[in-house]
Amino acid sequence: MKPVIAGQAEAVADSAQRTPAVRLALASLSLSMLLSSLGISIANVGLPTLVQAFDASFQDVQWVVIAYLLAITTLIVSVGRFGDLIGRRRLLLAGIFLFTLASALCGFAPTLWLLIGARALQGLGAAIMMALTLAFVGETVAKAKTGSAIGLLGTMSAIGTALGPSLGGVLIARFGWQAIFLVSVPLGALTLLLAQRYLPVDRHTPKAGRGGFDPLGTLLLALTLAAYALAMTMGRGLDMALLLAAAVGVGLFVFVEARVASPLIRLALFRDPLLSGSLAMSALVSTVMMATLVVGPFYLAHGLGLDAARVGLVLSVGPFVSALTAVPAGRIADRFGAQRMTIVGLAGMAAGCLLLSVIPERLGIGGYIAPIVILTMGYALFQTANNTAVMTAVASDQRGVISGMLNLSRNLGLITGASAMGAVFVLTSATSDIATAHPQAVASGMRNTFAVTLVLSAAALAIAVASRALARRMG
Repeated sequence: MKPVIAGQAEAVADSAQRTPAVRLALASLSLSMLLSSLGISIANVGLPTLVQAFDASFQDVQWVVIAYLLAITTLIVSVGRFGDLIGRRRLLLAGIFLFTLASALCGFAPTLWLLIGARALQGLGAAIMMALTLAFVGETVAKAKTGSAIGLLGTMSAIGTALGPSLGGVLIARFGWQAIFLVSVPLGALTLLLAQRYLPVDRHTPKAGRGGFDPLGTLLLALTLAAYALAMTMGRGLDMALLLAAAVGVGLFVFVEARVASPLIRLALFRDPLLSGSLAMSALVSTVMMATLVVGPFYLAHGLGLDAARVGLVLSVGPFVSALTAVPAGRIADRFGAQRMTIVGLAGMAAGCLLLSVIPERLGIGGYIAPIVILTMGYALFQTANNTAVMTAVASDQRGVISGMLNLSRNLGLITGASAMGAVFVLTSATSDIATAHPQAVASGMRNTFAVTLVLSAAALAIAVASRALARRMG
């Protein structure tokens, strides 16, 4: 784009920033992020009820959660690229409609396997919403306000994550398990209405400049990611075979992408230290945050002896802090620079991990909550600043696929963290059964696990400093 035209476009976007239409467009994007996050967290609380409702094993019922996460993980990059090709607004509207329809199908599913199939369809809709919501920020707000808008989306994601368990519990108690899926239907309809009315129309670019779709690369990436995700979530002796399949898939994917005319992911993108560093940091940071979800409940229940109600209350502190911090974090990133605030956020995370790795259990709940608040504030600042740094630098025709890659790196970090941090916790607790372990053993396992996360946070911080320095030299 020519500088004059770019300047005019930014000026128009800046003047439009204050209009009600832009605020309503942001509302539609915020609801999209809320719904996709709510879809992840609200189903977990219903698993025990589903075991009884369908007279099924817990392993079978787990697929209600796995199918949703698997669809998101395997397809999020592909749908982001597809949106770049056919028009992000058109595909986002289709994704919201699909999510809403699938939510209704989940609520009325007569069998467990039809419910699982509907959840996979809902996951496809969520993948489209997650990938294209972030990509749409650059077309909705002025560049100077990107951080604030991304912070708002981060807040809605945190609210959806925090709201899921409590809302799901209330809905199941009053209306049955069907309500945890049907609640998304009216919200999805409202989101679709706002998006249809207020999102900016797709810009028509010459077909010759858009490239084509890469079906082979898309299939290889989906199969590779599915193998890795299943290896991390299922186990049962299949994990090594699935990890080997994933490794082979990576090699084949790179081979294909280097040779096709219109690759799904341009491998040259990874030569950009800002992008490659941001993706690596996102995966590491998500692995760290997953430790709080995996280890935290066991430490609070078996290390500190809290009942279920107080465990749930303490676990809600993290998402609550994230929801409060994300919007101010976006403004800070806009004011002081996204790359600089990425480093500050990572430093805060490292400080939180350090405190968690040394706190004695005699400090009780307060000794756990204070470091969690520091860790979560650092995470919110990092996540907002990192996404802002990437999305303000990417070319317009690549926003969808890059947004998908950012979301994918986060999901892979969460999946890896659930398996790896859980294994570290069990191993360093020196017990075969955490549920019957001595409180001191559980506390020791928690501290050792967060010592590992401190190393991961330090690695992410080193990447941030190195990639910033390299980007300066290259620029």
